[in-house]
Amino acid sequence: MPLSVYVLGLAVFALGTSEFMLSGLLPPIAEDMDVSIPRAGLLISAFAIGMVVGAPLLAVATLRLPRRTTLVALITVFGFGQVAGALAPSYGVLFASRIVSALACAGFWAVGAAVAVAMVPVNARARALAIMIGGLSIANVLGVPAGAFLGEHFGWRSAFWAVAVASAIALVGVVTLVPAIPVPDERPRLAQEVRIYRDRQVWLSIAVVALAAGGVFCAFSYLAPLLTDVAGLDDGWVPTVLALFGIGALIGTAVGGRIADAHLFGVLLSGITASTVLLVGLALLAEYAVAAILLSFLLGVSCFYTAPALNARLFNVAGAAPTLAGATTTAAFNLGNTGGPWIGGVVIDADFGYTSTAWAGAAIMAAAIATTAVSLRLHRRTSASRLVAGTGSGTETGTGTSGSTVNPVRTDV
Repeated sequence: MPLSVYVLGLAVFALGTSEFMLSGLLPPIAEDMDVSIPRAGLLISAFAIGMVVGAPLLAVATLRLPRRTTLVALITVFGFGQVAGALAPSYGVLFASRIVSALACAGFWAVGAAVAVAMVPVNARARALAIMIGGLSIANVLGVPAGAFLGEHFGWRSAFWAVAVASAIALVGVVTLVPAIPVPDERPRLAQEVRIYRDRQVWLSIAVVALAAGGVFCAFSYLAPLLTDVAGLDDGWVPTVLALFGIGALIGTAVGGRIADAHLFGVLLSGITASTVLLVGLALLAEYAVAAILLSFLLGVSCFYTAPALNARLFNVAGAAPTLAGATTTAAFNLGNTGGPWIGGVVIDADFGYTSTAWAGAAIMAAAIATTAVSLRLHRRTSASRLVAGTGSGTETGTGTSGSTVNPVRTDV
């Protein structure tokens, strides 16, 4: 595996740390900027909005640009965005810096994945992408808790400086180790690719991803004040609990990734249901410190357990659009990352307390379960129709609940 692939993983570590570290920094940011915690939570939504807009926009805009040059430009802009955040004199400047950083982050994801695949043989592509995406998992295990630790001991701005340093290291690695990748000889036909949005299953899959992400981030974004104000933990516990969430995320990703190919809808329904139950448990038991810690860990397992299946499902139904499939997936996740913190802030502003974010997250998750069920039912009907058309027999036109009718459910997974 080329060293340059690991450089891309390092860059993703910096990107992911910046995206998620605010969950442990909201109280000090709110105090320093003289805003409420819900308004500080909108900084998380700002980053997600930038990702939603930037993913498809930059995926298309950079198609004909030299890949390495594009990566250098994007990681540089991202690094300056962190510096701007660290020096921000006001909430408005910090908000703007988050949007700029997110646009660069979205572009780096889109181009970096293409570069990682181009640098390795066909039979090593999955491993290369796993290493790159692994930077995001490590960000949850190490980067986010480290940001919370720095924020507690050296001020929240120190976390932004740390990410800026990591970005500079990644920049040096990209300049020195990533080879020049030729641009594609033929521009993809975007007019044809946008036709995927006529498919109901594409929109159902987008909705499932957005709801599943939104339900988790509705509560996770305000986990720090919930732990300190409701569970009664000291501030020093916040990095530890965030690290446990990250460890749970690694476990969930590993388990879900192994079985999602064979049981895609099973993973979706079981994982989203588990997250719903855990969020209800967190809402009911948050005042008990041990329960809050354990449930935070299990929530990391359950929500990332579904992540491989959520990605795979969208790629399955949007496979006819190679340029837009990845961008659509990124945008869908970040729609949830935008809406979840906003809804969490709304219920807090309504004086329902920090535990209300877990209740609201559970309600969003329940909507995700219902949407997944609708998608599964439509998928079974379509698969059964294809089998009938292919065999000329009506023996496999059942609902897919038992026996041979299970096969249609797995025809595209």
